[in-house]
Amino acid sequence: MAGPRRYPWARWLYSAALYLLSPLVWRRVWREWVPTHLRRERLGAIVSESGCPRLWLHAASVGEVQAARPLIESLRQRYPRHRLVVTTMTATGAERVKSLFEDEVSHYFVPLDFPGAADRFIARLRPEMALFFETELWPNLLHACHRRGIPVAVVNGRLSAKGLRGYQRVRALMADALGKVDWLAAKSEQDAERFRTLGMPVERTSVVGSLKFDIPLDDATCIDSERLRIERETRPVWIAASTHAGEDEQVLMAHAGLREHHPDALLILVPRHPQRFEEVAALCRRRGERVARRSLDEPVQADTTVYLGDTMGELMALYGTADLAFVGGSLVPIGGHNLLEPASLGVAVLSGPELANFEDVAEVLREAGALIEVADAFALGEALIALMDDPEARHRQGVAGREVIAANQGALQRTLEGLDSFLRK
Repeated sequence: MAGPRRYPWARWLYSAALYLLSPLVWRRVWREWVPTHLRRERLGAIVSESGCPRLWLHAASVGEVQAARPLIESLRQRYPRHRLVVTTMTATGAERVKSLFEDEVSHYFVPLDFPGAADRFIARLRPEMALFFETELWPNLLHACHRRGIPVAVVNGRLSAKGLRGYQRVRALMADALGKVDWLAAKSEQDAERFRTLGMPVERTSVVGSLKFDIPLDDATCIDSERLRIERETRPVWIAASTHAGEDEQVLMAHAGLREHHPDALLILVPRHPQRFEEVAALCRRRGERVARRSLDEPVQADTTVYLGDTMGELMALYGTADLAFVGGSLVPIGGHNLLEPASLGVAVLSGPELANFEDVAEVLREAGALIEVADAFALGEALIALMDDPEARHRQGVAGREVIAANQGALQRTLEGLDSFLRK
């Protein structure tokens, strides 16, 4: 069988464009920094790794780190001789790695995809294998791995219809990059077909399912949820999580509509990005809401209308204390966020129509009656009222969500079995 087609000229043009745009690229990542890391990591200038073999996993940001958590924990147990190294693009991703794993894994910022930076990073890290989570395809990093004979896998491979259209504009570049991927573990047949359209070899592609269904639930999360439930007493509570600019306003409008029918209703509002916490707190106050902030350990009083979840790493516990969960990034053109986290806790799930990033998950939940989609703030308010008035319907939807997750688990085991052919235990 003929090997994948190579287009080295496409990567050269891509690299030239990166160099021309480097002032803009560097400005974009300058703010993505934490004090424990030097900014020169962005140029691949890490301390050379030595000693035990290394396994490298790249996950872009906090959502991907959270989704990769079961895989990271399983890799540590399955390959105890290896040191696991996780890279992220964003500061919030770096902080999430630290909060989840402390010093049990190493963390670096992924280098910018300049040829020299990519080559320097791989030469110093020297991983036994590289794993890229979902759609993180960096041509020069892939080339640097390929040149040194380091096998590469794309795990939980995801490619939306919108993403495919964008990548088709640089089809030769993507074909060259995907030709250096040794194994694609795709979420669905639809995702696999989109990758194949871009040039991913069929014989190196497997459909394993979505890792997002393999959600770990620990006792600490349940304990925190129970404590928060006690604090809220018997008030109706809903959560709007991972919200974006332009979405918080719609959420607050829906909350105002809900409070006309349920005056004691409480909204737990969790913005997606920590740099927006102050902005969202100010927005709530301008709209006349009585706000308690979790970061300040402010208690929920009888007159509190919004509880601002302005901390990191506590979303699951906050989901667990709510009667209903709206998952953000879906009333604005972001593509949605993880619908399965609240569903795994038996919480009824709502979202907006913008679900391109989770279309496969949304379809399964929708067919099972475990997801309600709304078009705008008014429809969200109406749905909240209807569900708050009907505890039995809420319960049915919550049970349906848990059943969907139970029926679709197993991607983690299939992914680990696929990686076994590349790695020595």
